[in-house]
Amino acid sequence: MPHPLDAAAVRRWCTLGSRSLRAHCARMDAINVFPVADGDTGTNLCLTFEAAAEAVPGPASGPGAADVTAGAALRTMARAALLEARGNSGTILAEYLRGMAHGLNTPAPGHAPGTAPAPGTAPGSAVALAAALRGGARAAYDAVAHPVEGTMLTVAAAAADAAGRGDDPAAAARRALAATPGQLGALARAGVVDAGALGLTVLLGALWTALGEDAPQEPVPSDATEAGREQEPGARTPAAPEPVLPGPGAGAGGVPGSGHAGGSASGSGPEFEVMYLLEAEGADATDATDGADGAGGAEGPGAADRIAALRARLDPLGDSLVIGGGDGLWSVHVHVHDAGAAVEAGLAAGRPHRIRITHLPSAQEGPAACGAAPPPAPGRAVVAVVPGAGLAGLCRDAGAATLSADAAADRDALLAAVRATGASEVALLPNATELHPVAARAADAARTEGIRCAVIPTRAAVQGLAALAVHQPDRRFDEDVVTMTSAAGATRYGEVTLAARQAWTSAGVCQAGDVLGLVEGDVALIGDDILQAAKDVLGRMLAPGGELVTLVLGEEAPDGLAAELEKHVKAAHLAVDTLVYTGRQHDAPLLIGVE
Repeated sequence: MPHPLDAAAVRRWCTLGSRSLRAHCARMDAINVFPVADGDTGTNLCLTFEAAAEAVPGPASGPGAADVTAGAALRTMARAALLEARGNSGTILAEYLRGMAHGLNTPAPGHAPGTAPAPGTAPGSAVALAAALRGGARAAYDAVAHPVEGTMLTVAAAAADAAGRGDDPAAAARRALAATPGQLGALARAGVVDAGALGLTVLLGALWTALGEDAPQEPVPSDATEAGREQEPGARTPAAPEPVLPGPGAGAGGVPGSGHAGGSASGSGPEFEVMYLLEAEGADATDATDGADGAGGAEGPGAADRIAALRARLDPLGDSLVIGGGDGLWSVHVHVHDAGAAVEAGLAAGRPHRIRITHLPSAQEGPAACGAAPPPAPGRAVVAVVPGAGLAGLCRDAGAATLSADAAADRDALLAAVRATGASEVALLPNATELHPVAARAADAARTEGIRCAVIPTRAAVQGLAALAVHQPDRRFDEDVVTMTSAAGATRYGEVTLAARQAWTSAGVCQAGDVLGLVEGDVALIGDDILQAAKDVLGRMLAPGGELVTLVLGEEAPDGLAAELEKHVKAAHLAVDTLVYTGRQHDAPLLIGVE
């Protein structure tokens, strides 16, 4: 390798990887069909890796200053990714980074910690890269309850095997990605490669470039046609790569399980995605990746037993079970029918916090029988679900048909709104996570009537506004859908609302009438003043950066709120612009978007 795998290379990877993932984010979201077609794999991977990248310290300076090691930089990335992991793909990525650090810092056989490394195992050698990639693949497999091939695990194993042979791991990852449609029926039916596998392939290409090697210049394949061109002419689809030291259950190709490493092949599927961080007692020994040279002890038996018991308790509740972490802190992800039971399992193992529960769309919920509809007229339309009259007017001004959030809870009402446009191509903006399953069923029903219908996975009204801002009806439908999805995914959302009753939240216990500040759907703070809560929420949302703040005022917004917040943003963030709209929504005094 022209450059050693040192801290500088890790920093270059952070920059290149973040940029590459963002460039492919919309494609990953658009092809996200396995195990749940919820259109957020690209967004989850981007946010998780960006959090990891931002945590890496800059180079040391000054006389006698010593830079951190690559292992230390990777451990920092892994810790940040664990804390900010999004979805099952983000949880697996966090564990992959942790495994890379462990693999890089594991002494060669016969060499005790602290002794000089064996020839060829210095951090700059190809052997060290192979060790890091092997550690990442092993950790990713171990984190997943029931690994399934044709996923990001397959790409991790292929890259590690190639690096171990001295071959190009980025090229091996591309070949493994191209093979995924032949390994998973859901991908073959949709004609796409696996979204999580695409994300890891992009990151491995960025790592190879950061080490000074030439990465492939042709586009990374995202559908079965492009994937087929990755194979040699006339070649058969290769079998899944042999896993690199997989955990229990690896290779059980049809077993329901892990997120991007498994999923239910039939049945209605779980209703909820549950994620939380878990602090477990008994972790009184240092994790193997956390010593100064990566050579600490193993987890204490108390912690190991608790995590094993948690896996055993969560596994029969659903699928997509991924648990990663160590040193007393774990990230837990699972898809279940009973979200309460999944949280209770965490309580039995330790202290769960940052609990996130998301309703999942069901790929098995087919459209209900409906009467014949007239053939759709040519053209394209957008149907947006809105919580207030002011927002409805904004969306209509942008060219969308609207439906109130109350009416959108019914599939037939959404389907009727799609039909009423008279268009042959319709994009649906549900603008709320809980409406995604309803929108998916309405879109399925519309397709049976000859209407080409796509659901843009908007989780808040401000994301819907961002999607509408880039909508272009004269563009190809697929391109329009991808562009709108990308704009929505690049918009962080928050709100300030009032608690209706006493309840447990991720920020503590709230009482009726308390002011709640939400970021990305999670309660981030509890207060008693709407203006102060709004400033605090804005501070959290703008901490990672931003160029444009959108404020949507509700019916209960106090006078002067917008003016005060505009002054606050201008004073604290000089380069950030602010837009203010009157939404007149009843459910929240203020909606916030950051692009």
